[in-house]
Amino acid sequence: MNFSEVIGQDEVRQRLVQMVREDRVPHAMMFCGPHGCGKMAVAMAFASYLLGEGRQPEDGTEMLPESARHNVEAMLAKWSHPDLHFSYPVIRPAGTASEHKMTSDDFGKEWKTMLAEGPYFTIDKWLGAMNAANQQAQIGVGESDSIIRKLSLKSSQGGYKICIIWLPERMNGECANKLLKILEEPPHRTVFMMVCEEPGKLLETIRSRTQRIDIKRIAVEDIARSLVERRLVDEDTAVRIARVADGSWIKAVEELDTGNENRTFLDMFIMLMRLAYKRDIKSLKKWSEAVSGYGREKQKRMLAYFLRLVRENFMYNFRNPELVYMTRDEEDFARNFARFINEANVMELSELFGRAIRDIGQNANSKIVFFDIALNTIVMLVQGSRQ
Repeated sequence: MNFSEVIGQDEVRQRLVQMVREDRVPHAMMFCGPHGCGKMAVAMAFASYLLGEGRQPEDGTEMLPESARHNVEAMLAKWSHPDLHFSYPVIRPAGTASEHKMTSDDFGKEWKTMLAEGPYFTIDKWLGAMNAANQQAQIGVGESDSIIRKLSLKSSQGGYKICIIWLPERMNGECANKLLKILEEPPHRTVFMMVCEEPGKLLETIRSRTQRIDIKRIAVEDIARSLVERRLVDEDTAVRIARVADGSWIKAVEELDTGNENRTFLDMFIMLMRLAYKRDIKSLKKWSEAVSGYGREKQKRMLAYFLRLVRENFMYNFRNPELVYMTRDEEDFARNFARFINEANVMELSELFGRAIRDIGQNANSKIVFFDIALNTIVMLVQGSRQ
């Protein structure tokens, strides 16, 4: 994988290449940044670069012989390079013996299948690939034993040995403490790359032994250009999607999916607002029962989406396109609805949905929470209509 396959992030790429030029590659790095910014893509591209795939003579690095370089490229194309190891959270499938210590190797086939689809993915996608159902994935002590064993071996290609740990914050305490030992005294030319969503959950002793690489949100123009070039999207649609994606390639791709979750959320938002405007209590009760059937995580995502639409509809009233981040479908609805979200109710609506997110997170009865939302929305739309 080349850096050219990473969307945007030129500044980070230049920084990493400079480390190689100056022969000061850290033995442990932690890639951090917002969801969908391409942390994993950067780590995988840099690992490929260190192992020889992308080196250029002007970088001041030793150029691999052509035959050897083609061999490396072939191995990396399938993510089967013997000196590149991946570590990631896994589940314990039903029927697995309790004495078996789960490791990444138990799901190696599923992992490579997912990587073959691209370096931009979510934990939900990975859980689906493992058929996790309601199980939570974690990195257990068996994984730290496996990492130590693999990295103790001599490099098969005579260069770096690299371990990419995806979501290290999901390590349990025993695993984290064992891994700490090898981080303190790593084998020669061994590089750890931790791709982290929530660095604050990692042990402070681990964080202090890594060099943090902060990755910013992807620029709107980079997402838009990639949508045009990679997905053949027309320029106007690409710019709209890029603005709504808020620096996340994953969100941008989701917007292209006609059955994506946000379209369902938009339908539910429109239904709530129309029923509340008509003061149709009976139908609002059915609405609240329908959304209470969603899982709690989906309910929180939907409420966060509602919060965003409240903000966007309020900003739409200023008639400044630079302030509005909506898809074409969202804007079509806002054209007639936005006037009902104004100074009289925007704060109250925002607090209503924010409070509901908190209540759902604290396991409140979702039917009561959503029916309360429905009734309060009636009152707040009345306030807005008087403005």
